[in-house]
Amino acid sequence: MARSALLVIDMLNTYEHEDADLLVPSVKEAMPAITDLLRRAREAGAPVVYANDNFGQWRSHHGEILDMALAGRHPELVDPVRPDEDALFVVKARHSAFYETPLGYLLQSLDVTDLVLTGQVTEQCVLYSALDAHIRHLRVTVPRDAVAHIHEDLAEAALRMIERNMNGRIEDAADITF
Repeated sequence: MARSALLVIDMLNTYEHEDADLLVPSVKEAMPAITDLLRRAREAGAPVVYANDNFGQWRSHHGEILDMALAGRHPELVDPVRPDEDALFVVKARHSAFYETPLGYLLQSLDVTDLVLTGQVTEQCVLYSALDAHIRHLRVTVPRDAVAHIHEDLAEAALRMIERNMNGRIEDAADITF
């Protein structure tokens, strides 16, 4: 039996980086679909896993990362997606949520077969996480309206690559069920 999980990628963000001004409009546009996915996954009892950059703070944990993001330039983009008490959390230091993290083991222990990826950045962390999920034999779905990009043309190419090269499903967030 298939079991889905929602992977929330890098949404706890300070927006204090070089490409932030290019990213923020896309995050604002994706936010309604992201918050709706979170709500529906939680209501369905699907695992919700946050995979977030640690901003180079190697003693950080999810509470510190959340606090840093809320103190950043756009707390209004962090507060609606803050982890609840049931959320799972993986700290990552590279583009893929799987690279040298326990995410693969965590998903396997939860019997997850289908992974829905939401968050940012489509042409970077979402793409690389989708590839790593695919090579771990997870079925990948990316809601086109619930991921944010820096460069629209690269994001479109990334979604095409996920669909074509990884047999991933690219859907509207409203069409995804948990």
